[in-house]
Amino acid sequence: MYQNINISLPEETIKLIDQILEKDDSTGEKLHQRSQLINEAIQYYLAEKTLTNLEEQLKAGAIQRAERDLGLVSEWYDLEEEAWNKNGK
Repeated sequence: MYQNINISLPEETIKLIDQILEKDDSTGEKLHQRSQLINEAIQYYLAEKTLTNLEEQLKAGAIQRAERDLGLVSEWYDLEEEAWNKNGK
């Protein structure tokens, strides 16, 4: 379902949109094509934004887990070395 909204865009942006659209004399068709193009651009932007946010969250989580994992490794390394020394003697 589509909903009508009014937006204001700079004239330069409208010119760029019109340059990539197929030229059609009917104003209704051009407006429909503009709507499609703007919709696709917004969908693309939102998908990219979501992906960027997800990547940032994954990176932050990996950094947090890396710090925790390094702590665990150091704790277990000391215990493992101690066990090897006991078994080796």
